[in-house]
Amino acid sequence: MNDLGITIRSLDHKAMAEARERLDRLAKPPGSLGVLEEIAIRLSGITGKVPPVVRNKAIIIMAGDHGIADEGVSSYPQSLTRLMVHAILRGGAAVNVLARQAGARTLVVDMGVKGRIEHPEILDRKVREGTANMLQGPAMTEEEAWSALRAGYDVACSAVDQGTELIGTGEMGIGNTTASSAILSVLSGFPPELVVGRGTGCDDRRLQHKREIVSRVVEMHRPDPRNPLEVLAKVGGLEIAGLAGCILGAASRRVPVVIDGFISSAAALVASRFDPQVKDYIFASHLSEETGHDIMLNMLGVGPMLHMRMRLGEGTGAALAFGLIDAGVRILQEMHTLDEVMDLDRIQPPNPVCRLRKLT
Repeated sequence: MNDLGITIRSLDHKAMAEARERLDRLAKPPGSLGVLEEIAIRLSGITGKVPPVVRNKAIIIMAGDHGIADEGVSSYPQSLTRLMVHAILRGGAAVNVLARQAGARTLVVDMGVKGRIEHPEILDRKVREGTANMLQGPAMTEEEAWSALRAGYDVACSAVDQGTELIGTGEMGIGNTTASSAILSVLSGFPPELVVGRGTGCDDRRLQHKREIVSRVVEMHRPDPRNPLEVLAKVGGLEIAGLAGCILGAASRRVPVVIDGFISSAAALVASRFDPQVKDYIFASHLSEETGHDIMLNMLGVGPMLHMRMRLGEGTGAALAFGLIDAGVRILQEMHTLDEVMDLDRIQPPNPVCRLRKLT
């Protein structure tokens, strides 16, 4: 039980043992498919089914603006958040392309974008129009952070109720690598120079400025790393809080979550402080180029599936990793056992030469 009043259950170890036994009987040396086998085993433990079922996939993309963008921490203007949300809603962003390839739908959630977004498919869960500038005060109140967390939880549970069996996380928000770096610095205890990266592509001058900003923010607010709600409120973001709630919601419904890159991993770290059990339900899609992402994944105890030198966000890494998730399931579901292969060898097939003569 945790502060959200939800229960995240342990993995189904009987199903995991059954999956492992099935994999060891397949027509291959035991363990020779490496991580694919680990994926299949853990998915069986999450879903309680052997083979697991993850046909219906969705990427939940949460968007929000950040007041800290006023300090020049990004190479792009804050107005790009809203423009990119529209691009995703129109189906023309990178995440849309990769989601279509993976056979996944995209759900776009407005957690705190500045200005109203008029589109029939937007999920409006706006808590406020962007966070406050963290150099002038907390990013938001604890009540607002809680509202964002609950909204994310509800979005995930609603998606599961509509048949979603695998969730990927994505985000959009200029300035969110700064907030995520601050979260990581607080939760890890590492200084900003080790966890603050270039984000959207800062040059050396802006990178140094960004590190100084994060250092000042963390020193000013000193959030208690044992209190994840306080961390979110003081140095977080609305979409980060929403994603943390989303991850907790999926885990509470025994649905696996594929996290994207740096920002999604910050949300996963926060979620794990509400309930450490959530880590069992998380798959890491890739290792981002963003500084500090490897620290995050180590803290979560998950290894990345892909090393693609990506740092876009949006859920692009999660979309790519869906193919590997599918592969692990299909190995467990479709591959012959060694006994079945031996049985096939004992069946005498018809002579192909005779068949050819009959056809001619």
